[in-house]
Amino acid sequence: MRLSRMFYRTMKEIPKEASIPSHQLMFRAGMIQQVSSGIYNYLPLALKSLRKIETIIREVLKKNDCEEVLLPVVQPADLWKESGRWEFYGDELLRFTDRRNNEFCLGPTHEEVITDMVRRNLKSYKQLPWNLFQIQTKFRDEIRPRFGLMRGREFIMKDGYSFDRDSDTSRETYYRMYRAYEEIFNRTGLQYKAVEALTGNIGGSLSHEFQVLADSGEDLILSCPGCSYAANIEKGRTVFASGRPVEQVNERSTDIHTPDAGSIEEVSEFLGRDPIDFIKTLLYKIDGEPALVLVRGDREVNEEKILSVLQANKIELADEETVRILCGTETGYVGPVGLYGKVTILADRSIEGRSGMICGANRKDYHRINVNWERDYRVDRIDDFSFARSGDPCPLCGMPMEEYRGIEVGQVFHLGTKYSDSMGCTYLDSEGKEQPAHMGCYGIGVGRTLAAAIEQNHDESGIVWPAAIAPYEVIVMPLQMNSEEVLEAGEAIYRDLMEAGVDVLIDDRAERAGFKFNDADLIGYPLQIGIGKKSLENGVVELKIRKSGEKLELSPSEVPAFVSEFLGREKVK
Repeated sequence: MRLSRMFYRTMKEIPKEASIPSHQLMFRAGMIQQVSSGIYNYLPLALKSLRKIETIIREVLKKNDCEEVLLPVVQPADLWKESGRWEFYGDELLRFTDRRNNEFCLGPTHEEVITDMVRRNLKSYKQLPWNLFQIQTKFRDEIRPRFGLMRGREFIMKDGYSFDRDSDTSRETYYRMYRAYEEIFNRTGLQYKAVEALTGNIGGSLSHEFQVLADSGEDLILSCPGCSYAANIEKGRTVFASGRPVEQVNERSTDIHTPDAGSIEEVSEFLGRDPIDFIKTLLYKIDGEPALVLVRGDREVNEEKILSVLQANKIELADEETVRILCGTETGYVGPVGLYGKVTILADRSIEGRSGMICGANRKDYHRINVNWERDYRVDRIDDFSFARSGDPCPLCGMPMEEYRGIEVGQVFHLGTKYSDSMGCTYLDSEGKEQPAHMGCYGIGVGRTLAAAIEQNHDESGIVWPAAIAPYEVIVMPLQMNSEEVLEAGEAIYRDLMEAGVDVLIDDRAERAGFKFNDADLIGYPLQIGIGKKSLENGVVELKIRKSGEKLELSPSEVPAFVSEFLGREKVK
């Protein structure tokens, strides 16, 4: 490709809303244009990289016997109502009616449509397994679109779905796809971690996220340096030592006046006690039903874990009126004593067995001290309902965990029969009995992977592409466009590299050398070949490796072999 003919323009200014490197650099490099909030045009450079990511995905999935389909963006509400998600998916689901007043949505994901497609064809166990995928546009009506392609409303996604006879074979498929995802992200050249994750509104009982490590990542990841354990902080398992035995705190629990102190921090300061000695008590509505959630005072409630443990769809803090009706007080003074049997009480393991604790007294400006587990209050369920954090012991080996930031680019789910049960996706087994298909779901954010690559690979001059997904692998730059010798040498190297199968671009613009070098650094081609009069007089051209900044001098005849060897070394097979 000749740069003079490319639909392309670099920018110096940065949009005000571009707060992270990938958004800034993709705009400056002429890769994207915003059409509306969270909606973008992909220009040629961006699209070339996107297509390379898609090619890697397709090649790996083909090896794993996956078949490609293409499903509609517009989906009928009836399918979502069958699965039960129409009411619970939330405001991100863009709903509308057609001219006949039929309800539809723009697909944020395709579990319902794929399940409907498969149930129309599935009859016998002999047909299974099936593993289907697509690469297609999705739409989620984000409340606050931000960070360019990282959190847009319209985006390109690969989503795949497996259908198996039973749970065991479905789990085998799940882990085969997990390994396929490892191969995909290895081939992109990105540094990533596969971490345990919650299933969210997709559903299922088992899930892993693939997180590209980057300082600007929205997600917090906990990883053990001593073993293989890693998890999204929302999923990270907590391990707590046993609490103080009840017999060590024999004093009767009693109320104490704590005027104008409604938070853990305020009461902790007022009483001179550590937050670890408090029971933080919050009243929630879970699928519309009230429930108290208890965690230790130095911990935070993890709402996603609650939804996952209870297999619930919606959780929200109760309003003040509900708090007054059920607890007889206002938020900040609620405690579990005396409320067992009146409201469901869920306890985090951080408070299990602990005595001598402090909690709200269920009356304004009062807290209760010397509160003991089981002696003073009871709970309906004990589980892991709090966030893990850096320094917590690893649940597998006990070593202190470390914290990283990551960008989620892929996730795999073991769905089980959630959708096949609700939507009647069944088959006849070998004995003629009807059985539900067991499903898995596997997603990759293609645009997000592109943005994450830039977040992980950039410097003060611009993008530093991994060779496997760079829009072009090499740029040839004749530096004096008025020199016939320079032009001929540039054209010869350009032609030789094309014949060698290299994805090469020639900068044939009548611009000064510094301008060309700056553009090449900004866009981040892995190899830059500069051709100037003086170097040609010495029988060489100059090659620059973008990642390291290393510069080499080679004769023009040596360039194709060096480039092929360099790219072969850089790309993971």
